[in-house]
Amino acid sequence: MDTLTIKGMKFRGLHGVHDFEKKEGNDFEVDVIFQADLSSAGKSDALSDAIDYTNVHAIAQKIMTGSSKDLIEHLCFEIGTGITEAFPGQPNFTVAVRKLNPPLDSETEYTEVRMSWPR
Repeated sequence: MDTLTIKGMKFRGLHGVHDFEKKEGNDFEVDVIFQADLSSAGKSDALSDAIDYTNVHAIAQKIMTGSSKDLIEHLCFEIGTGITEAFPGQPNFTVAVRKLNPPLDSETEYTEVRMSWPR
């Protein structure tokens, strides 16, 4: 099995359980990692045979810059659902959402949720 990784997509979003997070926002990163047979695209050099990561980025961007959500778990699930709907029959993939500098009592680089499909 081959791997296609789209790593560190950066977004500013108004997500979190605190009012100040919904007003001031926070920085987030998203990774999407596909486990698939990529040999058709490797042989043909045709986008039609590949996983179009421009579309994957657009799905993540729409959700991450969209309406405010409380939990990164919800954001992660919505991105995965969007990918599943846009690419029916797609191979196994994982989505990770990181909230950078989360509002905790000590300096913390990030919190992260990771979910895998199919579910």
